[in-house]
Amino acid sequence: MAKMGTSSRVAAAIVVVLGLVSSLAVVCNGGKTSSFVRKVEKTVDMPLDSDVFKVPPGYNAPQQVHITQGDQLGKAVIVSWVTVEEPGSNTVLYWSAYSKKQKSEGKVTTYKFYNYTSGYIHHTTIRNLKFNTKYYYVVGIGHTERQFWFITPPEVGPDVPYTFGLIGDLGQSFDSNKTLTHYELNPQKGQAVLFVGDLSYADNYPNHDNVRWDTWGRFTERSVAYQPWIWTAGNHEIDFAPEIGETKPFKPYTHRYHVPYKASGSTAPFWYSIKRASAYIIVLSSYSAYGKYTPQYKWLEQELPKVNRSETPWLIVLMHSPWYNSYTTHYMEGETMRVMYEPLFVKYKVDVVFAGHVHAYERSERISNVAYNIVNGICIPVKDQSAPVYITIGDGGNLEGLATNMTEPQPAYSAYREASFGHATFDIKNRTHAYYGWHRNQDGYAVTADSMWFFNRYHHPVDDSTSAQ
Repeated sequence: MAKMGTSSRVAAAIVVVLGLVSSLAVVCNGGKTSSFVRKVEKTVDMPLDSDVFKVPPGYNAPQQVHITQGDQLGKAVIVSWVTVEEPGSNTVLYWSAYSKKQKSEGKVTTYKFYNYTSGYIHHTTIRNLKFNTKYYYVVGIGHTERQFWFITPPEVGPDVPYTFGLIGDLGQSFDSNKTLTHYELNPQKGQAVLFVGDLSYADNYPNHDNVRWDTWGRFTERSVAYQPWIWTAGNHEIDFAPEIGETKPFKPYTHRYHVPYKASGSTAPFWYSIKRASAYIIVLSSYSAYGKYTPQYKWLEQELPKVNRSETPWLIVLMHSPWYNSYTTHYMEGETMRVMYEPLFVKYKVDVVFAGHVHAYERSERISNVAYNIVNGICIPVKDQSAPVYITIGDGGNLEGLATNMTEPQPAYSAYREASFGHATFDIKNRTHAYYGWHRNQDGYAVTADSMWFFNRYHHPVDDSTSAQ
């Protein structure tokens, strides 16, 4: 009997060990949850008298200067700025080392939001620029002039190298400042920023204090006046506040941040596309109607077949709310949009989808869940080499702080996740390869905390997964 008891105990032990191994395998299959533990400290907005919010000196000096792409190809730039004392000039004076000075005229607008009245917001589009050329530009003509510069992208083509920075959910906290500084000092220099939504977080203040839109514009000017940021609207841009009589969504955002949506046949500034170097970038709106017969869905359905992967091999999508998210914060908020659009992403072999919203970092494997319908019970994402990698980079550093609660065990689709603030770069080498790196704010400027070689889904569709198999 004793012998049998020993055998039973051994058998039981084996079962326990096998069970532990099995459970470990499930966790391993889920990739890596970073062991890095960020120091726990409250995320605090910078006070209004901070240096980064300083108003430029001089009468009616232009402030909050920012640029973005002004057409679909990259030969135009929208220059925007605000004057306070009076409208002043709408003119932008611009030139390159190889051309004489030219002028472009724009328009001015203002808006009211509850008890706030904006300054005079200027938008001027400079057109017919030469590719891969450094231009200088001046705003504030007639009062206090301020000079900046930008470099146009190379001509669109399949093997044109180009580096994008990636920032989301930035806000204007001390951590936000660290993120922007870290991006600026990254040796892998970004040439334009893909911004995945949630800019100023003004709506977190009483009565959606729009002064915080002004401070955010002055804070980010040091980057966005010199390189274009490609804008995506997030939930903090909605500014819907019927309790104070503000019932028009996106009012401050649409007055301040213009995008070239009409160039791609879009009917609203919340979804549009641009080409830049060897990338075709599609911006979608998580907070506009996206059902099958809506303007956004119809536009995307017609837009994707237009993408010529022999001209622009890299197909990148930006949105705010992630579809694949293993944090408890905002869990499954993107699910209805995923059900609608994921089959299109797989059909057209989107390379990567960048999102924000969750204030942390996560990268997925190439997976899809297109087999699921409401009756078949097939509801687990599976590896799919035609599917994009989904990257959540809502870790800019805003007042709301980090999302730290993760679902356990880490799901199989999740390759890497970490609750830290940071930014990323997507460095396109040619039509087949791109190097992606995520940088946490606590590391040295050249250090990548997570990285991946992307193999293009159209020209080089081999397995580029990085998790343990």
